[in-house]
Amino acid sequence: MRTILHSDLNNFYASVEIKRNPYWREYPLCVIGDPRDRHGIVLAKNNIAKAMGITTGMVLWQARQICPNIICVIANFDEYLNFSRRVRAIYEDYTDRIEPFGIDEAWLDVTESQKLFGSGQEIADKIRERIKNEIGITASVGVSFNKIFAKLGSDMKKPDATTIITYQNFKEKVWGLPVQDLLYVGKATTKKVSKMGIETIGDLANTPVNYLVEKLGAWGKYLWEFANGLDASPVKKMGQSSIIKSVGNSMTPPCDIHSPLEAKVVVTMLAESVASRMRKYGVGKARIVSVFMRDSTLKSFTRQQKYALSTNNSFDIIHRAMSIINRYYNFSTPMRSVGISVSDFDRDYEQLCFWKDAQELKKRQDIVVEKIRKKHGFSAISRANILFESKLLGIDVENTHTIHPMSYFNK
Repeated sequence: MRTILHSDLNNFYASVEIKRNPYWREYPLCVIGDPRDRHGIVLAKNNIAKAMGITTGMVLWQARQICPNIICVIANFDEYLNFSRRVRAIYEDYTDRIEPFGIDEAWLDVTESQKLFGSGQEIADKIRERIKNEIGITASVGVSFNKIFAKLGSDMKKPDATTIITYQNFKEKVWGLPVQDLLYVGKATTKKVSKMGIETIGDLANTPVNYLVEKLGAWGKYLWEFANGLDASPVKKMGQSSIIKSVGNSMTPPCDIHSPLEAKVVVTMLAESVASRMRKYGVGKARIVSVFMRDSTLKSFTRQQKYALSTNNSFDIIHRAMSIINRYYNFSTPMRSVGISVSDFDRDYEQLCFWKDAQELKKRQDIVVEKIRKKHGFSAISRANILFESKLLGIDVENTHTIHPMSYFNK
């Protein structure tokens, strides 16, 4: 049976800031996005701030209302990446099967490593101690026989703790937990299964799988397997690439978006970046275009559309994204941020098109723009509609506002 660890660096951004400025250790602290770019929301907080009611995602002014003396630090992602790399170097001393899950989390397969370093719990404890002594921050580690339960274990006891979930005790430890504690059960899925009378992970595990598939589609089968400890997905070796399931970018512009015309300016920038990254990663062409929309009250939702003809050029992505926005957003409330992603790739073949010459022209235009930007900088060339939005000129969307979801499954 496998031995999988999931290491989660506790309050990572906040812990790094306190490590760099120990004076802040005794005060409530939160890490925020840069308010000058309208990213002034809480990205992380220390335990003192958490105890006072500060939550991740809270707007800065709300945090200051709750805690007027809170220390707010603008996120320094270069520094966080540096700390993450130092922690990764510790993991490498124990295994080469390390799969990151964000900048502050990773799975480790230590099945074979136990011959050298002891049991999974002993390895987890050694890693925690080294992170604390050598890096100056703490980690919680879950130890189990699969990735899902290892992740669940790292969440069960914080900070600086090791939690063991075995094949023999997982029903006792896991099944009584709320269903939303299970990885990949988000708010929308929680609402759906709650209507089905499923409140705990045990409820999910004991629901007939055919009923879950009927109500949730193929994803219902995966969730049933997760709840029953049947996750067999491997921990990838370092450097082993994941199958890219979607490519996307999002952006919060310097000012709210009040009309479809203004939205198209931002969509244009995002679509150019998405099309460029699609070619860079060689994912082929996409049939599905998804648009994430958040209004000025911070309410958000995502809508998507599947098309018969796949594409990888920015012109089509712009058109398809705008058709979604025009259908689902009326701008009675200004739009604060928007994101675009594409998925359902044709990797091994190309869909033929009666308008092949027109498609080829769009593709060549995208490639020429990329070459100019690579040689002379991102701002060297822009579409005409962007030139009328001076606040957006010069923003390198691809390198500044990236979301790049990767597939969890290796199937």
